[in-house]
Amino acid sequence: MDEFIREASSLFESRFGRAAELTAFAPGRVNLIGEHIDYNGGRVLPCSLSLGTYAAASPRGDGAIRLVSADMAEEIVSSADEIAALPCEPAAFSGFGWAAYPLGVARKLMERGYALGGFEMAVCGSLPRGSGLSSSASLEVLTCAVLKRLFDLGLGGVEASLVSLAAERDCAGVNCGIMDQFVCAMGRQDHALLLDTNTLDYGYIPFDLGENELLIMNTKKPRRLADSKYNERRAECEAALRAVGGLFDPPKSSLCELTPEEFDTVSHLLPEPLLRRARHAVTENRRVALAAEALEAGDVGRLGRLINASHDSLRDDYEVTGRELDSIVEAARSHPAVLGARMTGAGFGGCAIAIAPKAAAQEVIDLVAERYKQETGYDCEIYAAETGCAPFGEEPDK
Repeated sequence: MDEFIREASSLFESRFGRAAELTAFAPGRVNLIGEHIDYNGGRVLPCSLSLGTYAAASPRGDGAIRLVSADMAEEIVSSADEIAALPCEPAAFSGFGWAAYPLGVARKLMERGYALGGFEMAVCGSLPRGSGLSSSASLEVLTCAVLKRLFDLGLGGVEASLVSLAAERDCAGVNCGIMDQFVCAMGRQDHALLLDTNTLDYGYIPFDLGENELLIMNTKKPRRLADSKYNERRAECEAALRAVGGLFDPPKSSLCELTPEEFDTVSHLLPEPLLRRARHAVTENRRVALAAEALEAGDVGRLGRLINASHDSLRDDYEVTGRELDSIVEAARSHPAVLGARMTGAGFGGCAIAIAPKAAAQEVIDLVAERYKQETGYDCEIYAAETGCAPFGEEPDK
């Protein structure tokens, strides 16, 4: 972490000609299980990572906003007044490129009545972009943490996650759910976060896999949610809910309010592909509850089987995996010591996870790398996941 803090501070000083007044960090996330149901009112079980996004920042007295990134050559220049005047829509922010995320956060904070002035911020990160580890949510939450400190905002972690979500939806144009922003804001080291995305009730479960460890397997195939079928899947789920939600008393407000047993009574009314999209949401929500129980009980074998079932559902019912993710997951599953493997994140590329004994981890890594290369022609990147603490993660539990 110190390496990246130094990088952000050095970048700030070289571009703005003075030392930064503060530095900050926000993690990425890996989702153990509960994929594509945070916008369907389901429960999710992610962890915040030690990988993430870093910033060095200072306020300005003239209202100007200057943003630089270690990955981008162009400096983004705006002002607090200009951002305040922009409509909250993707077309208004598209010209800012990567800075649409932090500037969208600033706009949404202003919309909530927070007073912001000018500022300078330099960012860098250890998260591969487009890998499915929530680099955009990490940047959004990081901006909340920075602006909270620069302008003494009374901003808590739950509100920061909601502000970040609104920025991603309204300013970046990605109709995502709350999971990524929430765990990037509220995650705790050595814990998984069990979140009900319908009510925002949450709790922490110690993340202890015993003699096993969690491997992150990066397919090295990037994807951008706004360019994928992510929004299409959400629209399909909304159509499925409209078709069957009103058949219950009281009506269901989200797909994940249906139990698998209730879903079975109405599933025959849904045409394809809505049937399969809804079936994934309903069954994945049940798997999350069972996975949380398994993690609390230390039953890693059961957790692995549920992770396998999750990937199969995402592949067959939700159709968001693709050649690279399926190849890397099947390569991991081919090793007899692997307890479970699945894609994580939105899909269409990015990362998968696997649970493997620590003693066999290098053997698994070598096997997966070789088979994945043979099947796809691409190199992959595999490493053990380490949890990290989010900027609002030590707030008292509700």
